[in-house]
Amino acid sequence: MSKSKGARITITLECSCDLPNSAKRKPGIFRYTSSKNRRNTPNRIELKKFCKYCNKHTIFKEIK
Repeated sequence: MSKSKGARITITLECSCDLPNSAKRKPGIFRYTSSKNRRNTPNRIELKKFCKYCNKHTIFKEIK
């Protein structure tokens, strides 16, 4: 018998900046992976993290 995975799930965070206008380095999409508790935070997460393509801290939004 296998155990249930519980309330913790792995999510992907994607940079929400417009890259063609603000790209100082090479263009692309930068993503982080993290985990969240589905029971405590049922809505999508927005975190402020460093984007290496924009070379600054931007808001990263959870994608599906």
